[in-house]
Amino acid sequence: MTTDPKTLPGADPHTGNREIDPVTGYDTTGHDWGGIRELNTPFPKVALIALVLTFAYSLVAWVLLPTWPLGRDYTRGILGLDQQEMAEEQLRALTALRADWLARFEDPDFGALADDDALMAVAMPAADRLYRDNCAACHGGDGGGGPGYPVLRDEHWLWGGAPPDIALTLQVGINAEHPETRLAQMPAFDWMERGERLALSDYVASLPSGAADPDSPGVPLFAENCVACHGDGGAGGLLNGAPSLTDAATIYGQDVQRIMETLWQGRQGHMPQWSDRLDKAEINALALYVARMSAEEGGE
Repeated sequence: MTTDPKTLPGADPHTGNREIDPVTGYDTTGHDWGGIRELNTPFPKVALIALVLTFAYSLVAWVLLPTWPLGRDYTRGILGLDQQEMAEEQLRALTALRADWLARFEDPDFGALADDDALMAVAMPAADRLYRDNCAACHGGDGGGGPGYPVLRDEHWLWGGAPPDIALTLQVGINAEHPETRLAQMPAFDWMERGERLALSDYVASLPSGAADPDSPGVPLFAENCVACHGDGGAGGLLNGAPSLTDAATIYGQDVQRIMETLWQGRQGHMPQWSDRLDKAEINALALYVARMSAEEGGE
């Protein structure tokens, strides 16, 4: 049986002559892609070898390693490896490694702990890991806060910045499901006339600059509606969940438009109770870490 040369790849259907690429010397397939002709080259040996080795490895892996799902279970493989057991073993080793120093945070004397340099050298890197795993997503990696989340590295605190206060906040949360959670809410002032809200917003927006107009029509409105929670002059610090309004690092923004939104619709933040995720010693270590973050910033 003979092959018609006119049917070979790259052959001219009329003459049977095969087109040769002048650069590589390879036949062409006859396919033309926008002026680019496809070469009729053999499959690369390197790729073929890699394919064979990959398939051989898969055969070995199917036998040695956990591989095939079996409903609720899976094949264990000859080696009997189990990543969950390996992770649990590593966690047990880590827990045992930090058990000695972490036990000192069960019922802590925060002052004595902070003065123990050797302990801090071990505990604070671990607390930094706790912070990044549990707090940084909202409060920022450096405690700088963000829209809706307070700054943790300054001296303005909603519920107190001493380690015991921070530990309690971590334990029970804010507006959380814990029966002893801290409760705070900024009510909506939608009942107030728009002109009054605008005057009050103008006054509050000027507080961080320290140049608020004492004759502003917002002054009596602030005294009647805001001082009880935010303190005289909006300085805060009453540890009732109401933030300072004189601090440039405001939670929701302190331009007139943002304040108008807050007055119109109110605000209610939320922080989960970390007692469901962290044990008491971890919470105390994390509280000391956050308190030190604030102290270091204040000392600069």
